[in-house]
Amino acid sequence: MKSTVVNFLAILFLLVTGSCKKEVRREAAEPEAYTSYGDSVTLAGYWSTEQMNRKFTRMDKTDTIPVKFTATILEVCPKKGCWMKVKLDEDRQAMVRFKDYGFFVPKDATGEVVIEGKAYVEEMPVKDARHYAEDAGKTEEEIAMITEPELIYAIEATGVLIRE
Repeated sequence: MKSTVVNFLAILFLLVTGSCKKEVRREAAEPEAYTSYGDSVTLAGYWSTEQMNRKFTRMDKTDTIPVKFTATILEVCPKKGCWMKVKLDEDRQAMVRFKDYGFFVPKDATGEVVIEGKAYVEEMPVKDARHYAEDAGKTEEEIAMITEPELIYAIEATGVLIRE
């Protein structure tokens, strides 16, 4: 009988003290949905757009660095999705091409993107600049105004994630 009373008191104690705990419930955050293109890219360890912009502004034409960063899509090749331009700040953008022409992104892609690959600064020849302008649907007059090579920030992406 003594053990029954002890067991009863122990259970009663656990019920009373257990019910005094304030239960904190945290809803699991809905994982952000991204669609992957090219090589697999994770969300771990990427730079912000501002960090990438600062890195670009310190680079010379001969520099190439491995990168993973986030940015906002400004424009995608409307013909095939074979290149895109991303915003670095109010005045700067970067041209993203896909390694070995190995993958494309949707022609109507918008929003946030995480890009992994290599960044460099290049002098884009007039011929190439005109080609990209034509792909983008620029007018003949706009294309004709491209008369000199342009120094641009460029990325050769091995993979990208586009937020859905």
